Amino acid sequence: MYHILICDDERDIVSALRIYLTAEGYQVFEAYNGKEALDILETNEIHLILMDVMMPVTDGITALTTLRTRYNIPVILLTAKSEDTDKILGLNIGADDYVTKPFNAVELMARVRSQLRRYCALGGMKMEPDILRCGGIELDDNAKRVVCEGNEITLTPTEYAILKLMMEHPGRVYASRELYRSIWHCDSDVTAGGENTVPVHIRHLREKLEIDPANPRYIKVVWGKGYKLESHI
Repeated sequence: MYHILICDDERDIVSALRIYLTAEGYQVFEAYNGKEALDILETNEIHLILMDVMMPVTDGITALTTLRTRYNIPVILLTAKSEDTDKILGLNIGADDYVTKPFNAVELMARVRSQLRRYCALGGMKMEPDILRCGGIELDDNAKRVVCEGNEITLTPTEYAILKLMMEHPGRVYASRELYRSIWHCDSDVTAGGENTVPVHIRHLREKLEIDPANPRYIKVVWGKGYKLESHI
């Protein structure tokens, strides 16, 4: 299933777009300014963005400039007829297309499908969304199977959940408290010592995945901040 992020400060437009997109089988994420959109990109896999230009807090052009430093996700700008200059600027800094408000739903859906096809054809997204790969590690979430350097690895459910989360966001640094909240679904503040279990599970993961656990290639410590799965291996 494709994930589409709608970013527009007009809630009626977001609501209408959500209806069109969900009817086509897409999963929809919603933001009402550029900052919210960038925050959603940090924690979710997004395959296409519909981005308004004129928004409070962070406008669409500023958000587009920022996201293009990290992502190659297709972006379709939502513009008013009077925003010709913004259309040109947006295309120059990395927008893939634009639709003028008020938009025609049939035309918009055609443009969405076209951009998603292009994204897939150019290899921008994984064609096997249930299979994650990082270096020599492959995680098949359908089969709940992990292979490292050609060898199948047996993980506990907790180890598996930690690895899957980190493989979904390679390079992102996770504090112990954040990992604990994400995997155990509770707040370490109300469970004494809860987050202290995270280093134990990280150590066990390293022992199973790393050739030399003392000098890991995959799961690295970022001192004073937490852990990350190396994104360039």
